[in-house]
Amino acid sequence: MSKWEEKRFEEIVEVNPITKLKKGKEYAFIDIDKVSPILRTVSNVETKTYDGQSCSKFCKGDTVFSRITPCLENRKIAQVDIATDAGFGSTEFYVFRARENKSDENFIYYLGSSDVVVPPAINSMSGASGRQRADKRFIERLKMTVPDLSTQKRIADILSAYDDLIENNNKRIALLEKAAQELYKEWFVRFRFPGYEQTEFENGIPKGWGYIKFGEILSFERGISYSSDEIDCDNGINLINLKNIEAFGGFRRDGTKNYNGNYRKAQVVVQNDLVLGVTDMTQDRRTVGAVALIPTIKGTSVISADLVKVISDIPNQYLYCLCKYGFYSKYFAQFANGANVLHLKPNTLLKKKLLLPTKELIYGFVEKVYTFIELADRLNLDNDNLVKQRDLLLPRLISGKLEVDIDAVIKEETKTIISFDQFNQEFKFAARADNNLTEDDIKNLYEAYCNDKRKKE
Repeated sequence: MSKWEEKRFEEIVEVNPITKLKKGKEYAFIDIDKVSPILRTVSNVETKTYDGQSCSKFCKGDTVFSRITPCLENRKIAQVDIATDAGFGSTEFYVFRARENKSDENFIYYLGSSDVVVPPAINSMSGASGRQRADKRFIERLKMTVPDLSTQKRIADILSAYDDLIENNNKRIALLEKAAQELYKEWFVRFRFPGYEQTEFENGIPKGWGYIKFGEILSFERGISYSSDEIDCDNGINLINLKNIEAFGGFRRDGTKNYNGNYRKAQVVVQNDLVLGVTDMTQDRRTVGAVALIPTIKGTSVISADLVKVISDIPNQYLYCLCKYGFYSKYFAQFANGANVLHLKPNTLLKKKLLLPTKELIYGFVEKVYTFIELADRLNLDNDNLVKQRDLLLPRLISGKLEVDIDAVIKEETKTIISFDQFNQEFKFAARADNNLTEDDIKNLYEAYCNDKRKKE
């Protein structure tokens, strides 16, 4: 029988614990934009030299908790998963660390992500408009009912069953993305497309290919300029905006807003439409010029004025790969300008030239890459459902209102595990497209996919 007691947050959690870093040494670095509200963990994608600068400091297993608006309202909270012993990151993180023998680090992540902590932290915010921050001492003094250590671990295991499935799906999605990239490079960069051995080359390019202006094959439709009142709503249609664009290309599902204003039919987007970013809120040129294919989204969707819809007779799947893997997105980005916010005039791009393959080759490529895109879309939909199920369980488990048998949860969730034959069938094209991807790679990925479910008792 589990035991629940009222405690203050600081009794079970160290907030901003001491983490020693050596000056001049490289450590994992995590900025706030790397944290996703729908993913449990955040990993470093870069290392930086620590020189004593102001920062947050953390170790693997700690939870980083965004303290500033609007990141806290958006629940940018994650558990640190880094390769180095320690790391550092944004000054806008509070760091939560489990107290030894009093709390479980995985439970602390779920507790810190729940309504037990987040809404009170939001209410404690103070400071200038747009730069408000949660009060550290207020969070430390929060009173809450928490279970004994063994029950904490049990709750974390239940919720982790969902997050493990999400993370394994993300591994499969990354593999599909890699396969699409390798196939594009093989055909259109290395010129090793089907039948290349018999193809004549003129001036270094295959016969039948040619340079044309973008304006000859596509046009743009600008999105909606909206007011804050039109997105300050609980209901409405989907507004696809700059936050839906991954850095340097790809669709980010957690960036969609609600919108209750007017729009034109031409500003509506559907599955497999192609959008291009024409704004970047920084000087990094991560989203300006970047492209994304619209995935399966329930309901009507329109685009914001920070995006344009690409209209072309050339398949959008090819244009997406051309921009993302053929480096045209980075080429487009250099034409953006602005002192603080970068803006790109899309019509500027219509005069730029591209090397266009034959229509037969384009459609042959799309036929193959479409498999990757559809599988990734299906896996993302699976993740959406897993997130919803996890988020429904989270408040009930954290509050003690629901006790769930961990074995029952895992048994139910493992029903979604596909067989290796089905898994291998999904990735057979990937193995062909990527010369570095072997059958052992696929077996290792499948083992990682199943391992977490099989190891739990």
